[in-house]
Amino acid sequence: MSPHSLQERAPGFTYLHKKGPAAQSVRQLHAEAVPLARLAERFGTPLYVYSASAIGERYRAFDHAFRSCAHTICYSVKANSNLAILRLLAKMGAGFDIVSGGELQRVIEATRKPPRTSRFSRAGGGDGPLRIVFSGVGKLGEEIDLALRAGILLFNVESAAELELLAARAAHLRRRAQFAVRVNPNVAAATHPYISTGLHEHKFGVPWRDAAALYQRGAQQRWLTPAGVSVHIGSQITDVAPFRQAMERVAALVRSLRLSGLDIGYVDAGGGLGISYRRHSASHFFTQVQRYAKAVTEPLHGLGVHLLLEPGRAILAPAGVLLTRVVYCKQNNGKRFLVVDAAMNDLMRPSLYDAYHAIVPVTTKAGRARKRKVDIVGPVCESGDFFARDRALGDLQEGSLLAILDAGAYGMSLASNYNTRPRAAEVLVQGRRARLIRRRESIADLLAPERL
Repeated sequence: MSPHSLQERAPGFTYLHKKGPAAQSVRQLHAEAVPLARLAERFGTPLYVYSASAIGERYRAFDHAFRSCAHTICYSVKANSNLAILRLLAKMGAGFDIVSGGELQRVIEATRKPPRTSRFSRAGGGDGPLRIVFSGVGKLGEEIDLALRAGILLFNVESAAELELLAARAAHLRRRAQFAVRVNPNVAAATHPYISTGLHEHKFGVPWRDAAALYQRGAQQRWLTPAGVSVHIGSQITDVAPFRQAMERVAALVRSLRLSGLDIGYVDAGGGLGISYRRHSASHFFTQVQRYAKAVTEPLHGLGVHLLLEPGRAILAPAGVLLTRVVYCKQNNGKRFLVVDAAMNDLMRPSLYDAYHAIVPVTTKAGRARKRKVDIVGPVCESGDFFARDRALGDLQEGSLLAILDAGAYGMSLASNYNTRPRAAEVLVQGRRARLIRRRESIADLLAPERL
């Protein structure tokens, strides 16, 4: 195994020999065929960089794992909502899972002129509905109207009040709406409490005992069609057993609803498959996706449903890095700090979840470099503004470049302008080509909406 293998995210981010003198002693981290140092020089830092090859490889892993059943992979837009990334996934045939009207407008914009090879435009081809499912507990009337006019595939209803509003808006617009009830299966999953969603104590979904009555109420509405059952138990789940348990309960509900006369054709299994942020292994990921597919599909055997899946993090996280530059090296009573130009407003996960991200130097030299423990922190005026604590790294100097790995999901999509900090630029790399897909914000951008 290469000494760099645990620091790489093939095929997207790998170390290659630097050209020039002493080429054998220096390696540089690349995004596909482009040196990250070159991107930092061209676009500045902090900078998000994504690999198109990595996105494609991971999307295809999901598509292949579920090849034995009718399915649609509805990418979870909240993980990373950049228009260019949505367009890239649409070209591969992805549908989309949205949780707001704004995300719906992003998908519409990204797929406004889909390539002829894209399978995105309609489910099953022809004049069917757009391959979009609308989730979320607080859909507003205007958001529902936008989705009805767009002709989406499915509304995931999360309460009786929402069903009433959906019926009223569909009748007003005279647009038929297919819906699924998101049921809360009361299945525990080992994940951070902020991203666990499948227990009775959470705000999501409808209690199991109330679901059948809600379906019957919806079936009585002229403009509503009960079409599916939806479930989502949380995010960053690495044990597939809770997925199987949830789908066993969903399968039983589908059978019961069909016996009552409802034509349930879809099962939305949600997303939530986790990744390892500490030890990356492409082969482990592919094995895990296969195990996940087996856990989800086996309980549904014989039902003939069309399966909807909502992966986000598992596709995008390892396909992106956040580049940052060391601004100051600082020492307080023996405690060492690297102050970098990225901050918690750029990547919130460490502050929000105490989440771990591997952090590596963009340039490495041959031989064993002495490692020392440091805290990697940003310039924001919060003690919670950190990326790593007591992390062992080689000696780094002011001006050194670092790559924060596995930052493709819930990085830019959670970014803010706290401390009046402009958000980072974003770059998409495809082979030898690097394309700016979001320019860096300016202070003028931040001040423009405000009035004195």
